[in-house]
Amino acid sequence: MVAVRPGAPLAGSVTVDGSKNAALPLLAAAAALHRPVQLDNVPANTDVETMLALLQQAGWHTPRSVSDPHTTVILPSDRPQPGPDPEVAARIRASYYLVPALLGAYGRARLPWPGGCRIGERGMEQHFKVYESFGDRTTVDDHGYLVEAAASGAGTVSLVLPFRSRGATVVALLRAVVAGRPLRLGQPNLSPEVLTVVETLQGAGWECRVSEGVLAVIPPTSVSDETVVWTVPGDKVEAGTLACAVAATGGDARIRGVRGDDIAPLVSALQWLGIPAGVERDALIVQAHAAEPTGRALRAVASLAPDGLDADFEPSLMALALGLPGTHLFADAINPGRHGNLLPQLVRLGAEIHELSPTECRLTGPQHLTGAGVEATDIRTGSALLIAGLTARGVTTLGGLEQLRRGHADLPTKLHTLGADICEVTP
Repeated sequence: MVAVRPGAPLAGSVTVDGSKNAALPLLAAAAALHRPVQLDNVPANTDVETMLALLQQAGWHTPRSVSDPHTTVILPSDRPQPGPDPEVAARIRASYYLVPALLGAYGRARLPWPGGCRIGERGMEQHFKVYESFGDRTTVDDHGYLVEAAASGAGTVSLVLPFRSRGATVVALLRAVVAGRPLRLGQPNLSPEVLTVVETLQGAGWECRVSEGVLAVIPPTSVSDETVVWTVPGDKVEAGTLACAVAATGGDARIRGVRGDDIAPLVSALQWLGIPAGVERDALIVQAHAAEPTGRALRAVASLAPDGLDADFEPSLMALALGLPGTHLFADAINPGRHGNLLPQLVRLGAEIHELSPTECRLTGPQHLTGAGVEATDIRTGSALLIAGLTARGVTTLGGLEQLRRGHADLPTKLHTLGADICEVTP
């Protein structure tokens, strides 16, 4: 566990890791492409390590660069393997990204139901509709699901998603890659993580057209076996977490390695609250010493719409808002179990939060928190509790570091670099 106490305002400069949420689909895309791919800026969190282990179990080679441990090469499988270990695959949600690559290599994919953070139902219905559109056959049981590839087809595959599912959008793209068929996908998810996959496919020769209503991809006329080089973008969620921590303590910091467009909704929320924040090149700048709290109500509503607020920003904004004037509303219907994890832990620190529904809550600040023992029951709950602990009177101890490290290799160290009074302790 870690212990955190309030102290001086956070200040300085820090660089975020590569994004877990971007790295996982990129690793699956590299496997689906069936050619050598060099992936740079790969983070070392445990979810990414699990994905690499699953690729190895399925026959792909994933050597790391000797000179840079954050560079990994994904080499196509050269001999059949038993496939991913179900027990390992059940540890993460993103195991479903591997289905297209497994179909391409072996004609079938058998995986357990998605695991990862316990933040709500992990529906797979939209994924199955994607595979049905390609003619694949899906069967399910209590333990998981089996997808069996259809015989080679031809022509454009067209389908419309009922909602902008990130997972279904990614698997549709990767299934098109494996099939070598054009895809026309209506109502796609256009999050930065999906657009990163689109950009990498373009670099591999695919023609891609993106609009708010339709995502279309067309395979290249010829396929090369040369190595392509992709880079995992900086972790926007880690950048947002650090920014909220800096803002909560009234500090100033430069958070490097993140793309401005990826964090625009978070920057807008900070500015709405009266906290000076902006982007310079690849850095997020927070100057909270000059903050002039507006007292305006923040509406932090998670959204799948283009340019909407990523659900993973919401917990950190909630921890920040506890110390700011105004009555603030928070909603996350995308992950309906997340508030059930986060709110009881904040209440242990003395927070007063009115739960309007299982996915909506309201709080009025500023509130004064008191240190206590809390638990990181999922990745983003752990991040938010670290922020709250920086302002709570006394010592806050955070358990459940294995959850936090699934998404962040070492977030406490980054906070310590900015001056946080934080250290790892033995229970």
